[in-house]
Amino acid sequence: MKIEFEGDKPIVDAAQIAPLMDLDVIGFQVLMQSGHIRTGVERGTGVDAGKLRLTFQSPDWRVRLTSTGDGAVLTTTRLKMRQRVITGDVSHGRQNSEY
Repeated sequence: MKIEFEGDKPIVDAAQIAPLMDLDVIGFQVLMQSGHIRTGVERGTGVDAGKLRLTFQSPDWRVRLTSTGDGAVLTTTRLKMRQRVITGDVSHGRQNSEY
């Protein structure tokens, strides 16, 4: 997998990320456009200078790619997110969270 760049902006093909989130490309694109998949970019400093970390997070998965400055992916991590169950009367500010 390789990260491409459009100027300073990293670009990743949806066909590469969607399967990591147990989605097809169309499902991935729909969730991205609706804001249900959030993204983040971090640029390394100090000993990590020149590296880049991209994060894709949905309610179900967090996928992180760490790459060199030229876009060669060094690591890919997937984390299944726990679903929180909220019980109680939330209309009066009383709630319990279970994990």
